[in-house]
Amino acid sequence: MARKSKTPRWLEAARRRGADAPVGGRADWLARALGRAGVMPRTQAEAAIRAGRVEVDGQVEVEPFAPVGPGRVVRVDGRECSLDTRLWVLMFHKPAGPVVHGSDPEGVGTVFERLRAVLPESLSGYEWYAVGRLDRDTTGLLLFTNDERFVRHGTAPETHLTKRYVARVEGRPDEAALQRLREGVELEDGLTRPAEARLREPEVVELTLTEGRHHQVKRMLAAVGHPVVALHRAAVGRVVLDVPEGTFRALRDGEISEGLGFRVEPQDVP
Repeated sequence: MARKSKTPRWLEAARRRGADAPVGGRADWLARALGRAGVMPRTQAEAAIRAGRVEVDGQVEVEPFAPVGPGRVVRVDGRECSLDTRLWVLMFHKPAGPVVHGSDPEGVGTVFERLRAVLPESLSGYEWYAVGRLDRDTTGLLLFTNDERFVRHGTAPETHLTKRYVARVEGRPDEAALQRLREGVELEDGLTRPAEARLREPEVVELTLTEGRHHQVKRMLAAVGHPVVALHRAAVGRVVLDVPEGTFRALRDGEISEGLGFRVEPQDVP
């Protein structure tokens, strides 16, 4: 099997065209830069570019992966658009039902559709990335961002960002089951890291993890004899879910840096 190229698509496009890659600042490709800056979501930006509605430095640009960098003048439908960007991280309270994918073959809907339905106009032009995943039937805290750097930070195993879950389970876990969770459980993909585990009610376990394997909470609890009936994510890092189901709020810079351990740079704030 051929190895997937790690060359950015905007750079591949620049090489095909014989163009120079942007020098200095954060190089990007046009459609993504428009989404990151809140001009329009990436799919809309790609369509606008291919339709000839976007100019770069006075020339119509029809390549969504055209490289752009600092100093370029970009216009959409004749109106100049700033590509200056700031970091946004949103807390969203995911309900049960929608999936964390771009589409849902079962027709229930996606978290992206649910989020966009409640966004104000000032945030509707951004491209939003989900930071990690929650299962269709899992509720609770799901983070969104307009910046892929934060996605990498929030999902990288080496970050060890804690995630706190509350699970209603079958049966009544005893101290021995909780101790197994604390020490690590042997799963088909290896031993889990030690976790914090405690009973909140006789059939409700609070479990805090520092890793994010596929269906990990459900598999860990099933492995100690207590399959999950309902699962809710209550916190990520030191950021605790505090908005009603189906709604969102933007995180403050201190919550991003101190609560989630992500360094906010000067260019990330307005």
